[in-house]
Amino acid sequence: MDAVGRLAALAYSRIEDGALSEMRLPELASQFGVTDRHLRRVIELEFGVSPIELAQTQRLLLAKRLLRDTSLSSIEVAVASGFQSERRFHTLFKERYRMTPLEVRKSRQTPPDWLVVDLPFRKPYDFDALLGFLQGRLIAGVEAIQDTTYCRTVSLKGQQGWIEVSPNSDSLTLRISPSLAKVFPKVVTRVKRLFDLYCDPAPIHSALGEIVRNPGLRVPGAFDGFEMAVRAILGQQITVAGAARLAGKFAAGFGKPITCPVEGLTHIFPSRGDVASAEAEEISALGMPRARGRTIVVLAQAELRLEPYADPEPVIEQLKAIPGIGDWTAQYIAMRALGYPDAFPAGDAGLKSALSISHPKSMVAYAERWRPWRSYATMHLWNSLS
Repeated sequence: MDAVGRLAALAYSRIEDGALSEMRLPELASQFGVTDRHLRRVIELEFGVSPIELAQTQRLLLAKRLLRDTSLSSIEVAVASGFQSERRFHTLFKERYRMTPLEVRKSRQTPPDWLVVDLPFRKPYDFDALLGFLQGRLIAGVEAIQDTTYCRTVSLKGQQGWIEVSPNSDSLTLRISPSLAKVFPKVVTRVKRLFDLYCDPAPIHSALGEIVRNPGLRVPGAFDGFEMAVRAILGQQITVAGAARLAGKFAAGFGKPITCPVEGLTHIFPSRGDVASAEAEEISALGMPRARGRTIVVLAQAELRLEPYADPEPVIEQLKAIPGIGDWTAQYIAMRALGYPDAFPAGDAGLKSALSISHPKSMVAYAERWRPWRSYATMHLWNSLS
């Protein structure tokens, strides 16, 4: 994917997430470090419509689903879908669907226990490999895997609930608890990022060449950037299994309990606010050095954009400026929380083994051949060791 393609994909993700309901196009463009004119041109080139038209289509599709599948009132549907007024919502809805929101509501069946949406992916796609990666890193109480279904608790903009993700032949089925209806688009885009569904594997395979032994391998993302960063810090200098146990204790100690029908889900992962007000000693008491507890508190207090649309290089430098976060941790966070396709955690023990290169600088020099897909190269190299 070239720079234009990546910008278009990121912009689409943000628009799908409801960004243009919260800000104007110039503000969105500034988050990508481009002008609104350039962003408009890229979107029109890639999708054949203007950013506003793209956002409007997303809002109407979401509104139709919420009318059919939830008990939200008309005004709640309008707000959840990103419309500024109920009148505008009714007008555009009737123009698009030749029927009123009330008519759609009357035609629905009993609202289901879940909001269900299929999320397509580009083949090849190895869901089992991605699920296996997540399996070893599950945060007890927050995440669970039942057979081939990934489950987790969710808290977004004051709405709490849970989700399940399971595979089909050419898509993933996402089930969302009705309690999350008001943040439906944000849940969808976060799941797409977690399972790397925006990825087009063809140009990646072409660039990586012979190290691609499993063409369906993807880079696991993150449902929440702060959660991912904390998990990375907790995992410093200990085993993957040890880090998972520590993350579960952290969630139970600082997160909020939730009553959930999905077995194994008991807590919401701690928010930035929960952690920023904690003492380093409280965190280190879970079983880690005090300095690591302090690193987590400072991370929570820092004004960092741990989201896929953030400019990765400045964020990597900001992360490394936090005592206790080195290049490996910063690169790993960029790889998963920022969705940065060109992160490379040089010095990683697994990469040293896979490349038979011991010096980090030599590893970085060797990995230049895989730019701008070094995150995917990293996954393929790790996978070669299993």
